[in-house]
Amino acid sequence: MTNPAERLVDLLDLERIEVNIFRGRSPEESLQRVFGGQVAGQALVAAGRTVDDERPVHSLHAYFLRPGRPGVPIVYQVERVRDGRSFTTRRVTAVQEGRTIFNLTASFHLPEEGAFEHQLPPRHLTDPESLPNLADEVRDHLGVLPEALERMARRQPFDIRYVDRLRWTKDEVRGADPRSAVWMRAVGPLGDDSLVHTCALTYASDMTLLDAVRIPVEPLWGPRGFDMASLDHAMWFHRPFRADEWFLYDQESPIATGGRGLARGRIYDLEGRLLVSVVQEGLFRKL
Repeated sequence: MTNPAERLVDLLDLERIEVNIFRGRSPEESLQRVFGGQVAGQALVAAGRTVDDERPVHSLHAYFLRPGRPGVPIVYQVERVRDGRSFTTRRVTAVQEGRTIFNLTASFHLPEEGAFEHQLPPRHLTDPESLPNLADEVRDHLGVLPEALERMARRQPFDIRYVDRLRWTKDEVRGADPRSAVWMRAVGPLGDDSLVHTCALTYASDMTLLDAVRIPVEPLWGPRGFDMASLDHAMWFHRPFRADEWFLYDQESPIATGGRGLARGRIYDLEGRLLVSVVQEGLFRKL
């Protein structure tokens, strides 16, 4: 049996069915909808397969339009918007059962020397190896790992370790700042295709970001009082990286109002270099 990292690489290996048209698998899982990070990652693969390798992606902007159905293949149609001297632009439409479920626009940039550099430092750089992984932290608190979480842990392609210990009660979350930080890395090697690493991190970027919105409201693990869904997603890729090496995902929510919550994240490597910036808005409704 392949490990979860190998399954992720396989999931991102789209079938080319025509010029500018690709098909991606959608695993049959016990989820209400296809995981948004999967659709975003596959759409970015489709865009990247129509661009020269020397032009890495530098940004993407996407909208989740309809929930995708698990187990049903998704077709990705790529429009070659522009091929310039330095920048390439692609627009991708994801279609499932004849309906558009997702749109993505991605821009690719031929690397060049900058006139200057600066960045904001991370708020904290802990040692990820000193932190428990998510499954161990839940098991330590509950004494046993719930069956649903155990199944999820077996399928999970990323090792997730929270910098701050999880809060388990309403009293613990009351007054908490809407901030969270997690270390992540793929649970196995992802190969040497830089596009695969970019798309794998795109997949991971949707896994914990909206949690920052919920932190002052309810514990992250346990019964949920809210249904949540991603509305849109934007990313800017600043430096090369590998998604099978540790990266710190520093997340915060500046506002939640009108049934929507905004979250933004900065992704750093072990040396504190800023790799990627992320912004996402989600819909929150009481169950």
